[in-house]
Amino acid sequence: MYEEKVVLCGANSYEKKYYLNPDFEALPQEIQDELKILCVLYTEDVGGILTLVFEEDGTLCFEVTTEDFDPMFDEIGSKLKIKEIQQTKEELLRSLELYYKVFFLGEEI
Repeated sequence: MYEEKVVLCGANSYEKKYYLNPDFEALPQEIQDELKILCVLYTEDVGGILTLVFEEDGTLCFEVTTEDFDPMFDEIGSKLKIKEIQQTKEELLRSLELYYKVFFLGEEI
């Protein structure tokens, strides 16, 4: 069904926008809200564009991009913030991976 990376959600500090892939609108509203807060707070803290992406194997990855020569982007802060998110939201991130593997990749538990 899905053979490439699939975007879950993302936030853009340049355009002040948040995006949730419509394929994931079946997620509970609380989860959607938590993802929005996570992404928007990240971009407000360090700048740039954060995208949460499922790899082909179902692993959830954080992808960060910036506009060329963005003096406001905090590269060190970005790495630290992602590490913090991965630790404090570990259960959420694992649950999302499991959800994706079961409902999108058709894997059995």
